[in-house]
Amino acid sequence: MVTYAELYRDVRAALLENEGVNASQTARELLCAASGLAAADILAGRELAADEQAVRRVREFVRRRLAGEPLAYILGEWDFCGMTLTVTQDVLIPRDDTMAVTELAMKKALFLEQNPRILDLCAGTGCIGLAIARRVKDARVTLGELSPGAIRVAKRNIADQKLSGRVSCISVDVRKPAARFLGTFDMIVSNPPYVTTAEMAELDPSVRDFEPQMALHGGADGLDFYRVIVKNFLPALRPGGYVCFEFGMGQHEAVSAILEAAGCAVLQTRQDTGGIIRAVLAQYKREEA
Repeated sequence: MVTYAELYRDVRAALLENEGVNASQTARELLCAASGLAAADILAGRELAADEQAVRRVREFVRRRLAGEPLAYILGEWDFCGMTLTVTQDVLIPRDDTMAVTELAMKKALFLEQNPRILDLCAGTGCIGLAIARRVKDARVTLGELSPGAIRVAKRNIADQKLSGRVSCISVDVRKPAARFLGTFDMIVSNPPYVTTAEMAELDPSVRDFEPQMALHGGADGLDFYRVIVKNFLPALRPGGYVCFEFGMGQHEAVSAILEAAGCAVLQTRQDTGGIIRAVLAQYKREEA
């Protein structure tokens, strides 16, 4: 028989070398996920015998964590912008870096005309589009994603956030021209794949070995998806509509040049919490037909 207190100490000790100062927090999160109990309940019952199934599950979780699997995939969820989102290996884990493009898009969306239509391309979990829909109460958001697994995750997140009335998720291949049935949008926002071919080989193993490569690799220079989105989806923007992109470190000038060459005026860039320019907002200057 092992008590919850003993199990917590065992898990923390097993994680200590790999997790360092985060070992205690990670141990609590894994034990909560394995047992289905809140941290307060485990603390209150720390001298009680741990459920055998919970013991087996938490030991399996520890094995996976020590093998390098990201915590988000083990837990099956991750927090972003006040939301707890379902996360699987079909989608990228939402990161703090993505708050830059999310906040930039939200700020502009608040001042769009009533009931704005917003398209989130390469949506993954749907974190950007869902955050916008939660903040902009009259926004109608379409999540566009190609991966069937990612679409399933995004649809679950739409339902969990109780946004099914204003947010939908459809299969979209950004490498092909926007389908006419999509209509026109007031804003397109995207965090597309932007890791270069050379950088793919140098990624941290926790990213390279577990996160979906189709959501990471952006071609030789990392810019393939910006080019095709601008080519294929600017026609789906209303005249004067907005484009908001996330990109990698050092890519802001190249992405801005792609937008400007397509007839967009760059309005603003935004840094992430590390001071790296991470997002751009541009306005499409296409004339009314």
